[in-house]
Amino acid sequence: MRTRFRLTRDGDGFVARLTPAQAAAMRAALSHVRHRDVSDLTLTLRLRLGTGRETVDALIERLSGGHTESHDIRFHTEELHAVHSALTTAPTMFVSREGAFLQEPFHIRLGFYRENFDALAYGIAEAASEV
Repeated sequence: MRTRFRLTRDGDGFVARLTPAQAAAMRAALSHVRHRDVSDLTLTLRLRLGTGRETVDALIERLSGGHTESHDIRFHTEELHAVHSALTTAPTMFVSREGAFLQEPFHIRLGFYRENFDALAYGIAEAASEV
């Protein structure tokens, strides 16, 4: 999966050209964090992603769509933060009681390797620093 991309300013937001795999990884991370069975979902999302349920759901919807080619997605700053946080938070949900990362369940559930999520999160931070 290609993990580097550019962000361009668009008013108060940013536009990123994402490959289908990048959009799918972002969607998988957001969906996994969003749909965890927790007692106070709103608080948990605010803690883990920095935003509320409605923003996350709208972002998941925009990242869906079955694109087969690269396409542009517009992000607000809080949405980029949510995507970055989801990519870095989702792997922490696959740590055993002994502290070991559980690669196989992560890959089965999310369809990507942790390295993909880490590299994509790094790519977001790098692209943001270049804008």
